[in-house]
Amino acid sequence: MVELGLRIDVDTFRGTREGVPRLLEILAAHGVKGTFFFSVGPDNMGRHLWRLLKPSFLAKMLRSRAASLYGWDILLAGTLWPGRKIAANLGGVMRAAADAGHEVGLHAWDHHRWQAQALRLPAADLEREIALGVAAFKSAVGRAPDCSAAAGWVCNERVLEAKQTFGFRYNSDCRGRSVFAPAAGERTLAPQIPTTLPTYDEVIGRNGINDETYNEWLLAQVRPGQLNVLAVHAEVEGRVCAPLFDQFLTACTQRGIQPVPLKALLGAQVLAREAIALAPIAGREGDVCWQRSALAH
Repeated sequence: MVELGLRIDVDTFRGTREGVPRLLEILAAHGVKGTFFFSVGPDNMGRHLWRLLKPSFLAKMLRSRAASLYGWDILLAGTLWPGRKIAANLGGVMRAAADAGHEVGLHAWDHHRWQAQALRLPAADLEREIALGVAAFKSAVGRAPDCSAAAGWVCNERVLEAKQTFGFRYNSDCRGRSVFAPAAGERTLAPQIPTTLPTYDEVIGRNGINDETYNEWLLAQVRPGQLNVLAVHAEVEGRVCAPLFDQFLTACTQRGIQPVPLKALLGAQVLAREAIALAPIAGREGDVCWQRSALAH
């Protein structure tokens, strides 16, 4: 049996309201547990639209058919009207995920602000952003989150140091190849469980990959004897691509692949200390955080 870490990012109000319940149904039907990372504050995702001026972002939006994939209410959220606060309005959905036995953690307070500003926020503002997310999560779920995943894999050493204040058992902030302990100077920080596999929007429409071939291509990327972590999105696999995700889980069972929450990938072994770095990734606009050793492979 090959374990596949299943990370489920919940970025928006609509993704929480509609995508999470659908995913809970699909996962229950397959007897699968995963890790839900919730954005909890104002949904301002529509403010990303200014990035359409960047050719690489525009190309991604066109290639992934973003308007039909996400819906215009997601693409315009926080622009024509104030961003709705997710946890304050949809805490019941978050609790439903936890009550169903899934691991739940913090994604972001304001997903848009994190992606746009986290790397340059002063330390005090960075800690405040995380603190707002922790407080909203605790109010909704009834306990503080013990794991987190940076929105859009936007992270650096300053972010990791800020997260140490909140006592997360582990974080999933980067792309990489193995579970590791990030090094920041002389300090060893909380373990990282990196995402190892591409997301749907990174590969669809590239290299001949379409909805008919996507699952087969993705399954071929799952490698025995290695760390395998897949990030799916409530806004994608919980909505338009829900049938595709359901078929993927069926194929996993047929091929001896077992999706598991990320916490199941944390062993008792001493983890190697490794540096992180910012670098681009195919199919995504801008740099993301990487386990530095993965960039050499």
